[in-house]
Amino acid sequence: MLRFGLFGTGHWAMETHGAALDAHPRAELAGVWGRNPQRAAALADRYGVPAFDDVDALIDACDAVAVALPPDIQADIAVRAATAGRHLLLDKPLALSLPDADRIVDAAQSSGVASVVFFTQRFQPNVTAFLASTAAAGGWHHARATMFASIFQPGSPYGESQWRREHGALWDIGPHALSILLPVMGRVETVTAVNGTRGLVHLLLTHDGGATSSASLTLDAPTEAVTREFAFYGENGIETVPNGQNEPAVAFGVAIDQLLEEIDAGTRDHRCDVRFGREVVAVLAAAETARAESRTVTVPA
Repeated sequence: MLRFGLFGTGHWAMETHGAALDAHPRAELAGVWGRNPQRAAALADRYGVPAFDDVDALIDACDAVAVALPPDIQADIAVRAATAGRHLLLDKPLALSLPDADRIVDAAQSSGVASVVFFTQRFQPNVTAFLASTAAAGGWHHARATMFASIFQPGSPYGESQWRREHGALWDIGPHALSILLPVMGRVETVTAVNGTRGLVHLLLTHDGGATSSASLTLDAPTEAVTREFAFYGENGIETVPNGQNEPAVAFGVAIDQLLEEIDAGTRDHRCDVRFGREVVAVLAAAETARAESRTVTVPA
């Protein structure tokens, strides 16, 4: 059994991380930490585990951390956990800045811990199979991603999320878009970004070898316009990415499986590890600069 410390007390921590960890046959929930002690106590009580009031105390009590917190808070906890030799099961985006992402990568590599970053669709078996076959086919000239979400409708569990309100669709759902585009189109070399209405952001990316992709993202779409569409265009025609077939908690269970496989095998080459998380942050940070300065920005390696 691998003992996990759960960091976070919001909807995602309760219904995805916590539920999947509690149900997994090889995971044991060691405890919960959150910024709100009352919510941490309630979530800990739900799963019959202790609530911790100190980050490092929970790190000491576990073998791995599962983090469902805003990215800037996640970054510090991930560095502390990795430095202490704890394996990492993190959420997207890895961080809100490239220096913070680099700190996490450096800490994980220095300590040799296993890491997985949870990009939900990358742990849906039908989606990962599609991406593998599409990447193997090759010959793609362009890809298009449209992600119109709506978190401000009544009843949304994310409408009051301050970090989402501050950083918007680029940082919240932009990582999901990139997690689909990058495995097929390759590393991003340059990015241009412009803003639209209702929190829209539009990205134009160039990839290694000259192929391009575009992404249009918002968290404030009209209810009737909510959609998620991905398509690849190339020598073999047009391929459209399927929707994931499983609920997020089931996909998170797959992420737990794959972290355990990394630990059991002693490998540190997961396709969604902290290095891939850092690659995504590099694109997002470049896009932030591009839209602020109205220019094309080169993405650092």
